[in-house]
Amino acid sequence: MTSKVTYLGDLRTSSIHIQSGSEIISDAPTDNNGKGEAFSPTDTVANALATCMMTIMGIKSRDMNIDLKGSTASVVKIMQAEPRRIGAIEVVFNMSVSADDKNKTILEKAAMTCPVFLSLNPEIDKKITFNWK
Repeated sequence: MTSKVTYLGDLRTSSIHIQSGSEIISDAPTDNNGKGEAFSPTDTVANALATCMMTIMGIKSRDMNIDLKGSTASVVKIMQAEPRRIGAIEVVFNMSVSADDKNKTILEKAAMTCPVFLSLNPEIDKKITFNWK
């Protein structure tokens, strides 16, 4: 088992990661009858894209002796109405290091192989930008 999800009432859930015991609280967003006091389920999907891409770049950069520590990603999730689903995810990576064109290409291509990127519905527009130091 990967996780256990418990409905807490009032459109809130608690998800416990079985291996680590970490908890994620999720709320329905304010535009869908919720309080918006935590990540919504679709927020976590959009965030998962950025964290997965960053992790894959981290694995690859470690092999290349490039330290990405301090790099950040800004995530914007855009919902569509009919049917209600994620229409687009915009991720802007601000890389904490400079790299030559070859290393940039290697790391950017690695990011695009992350399992979340490859698992998302192809109809979701994924706008990915890399800003290098």
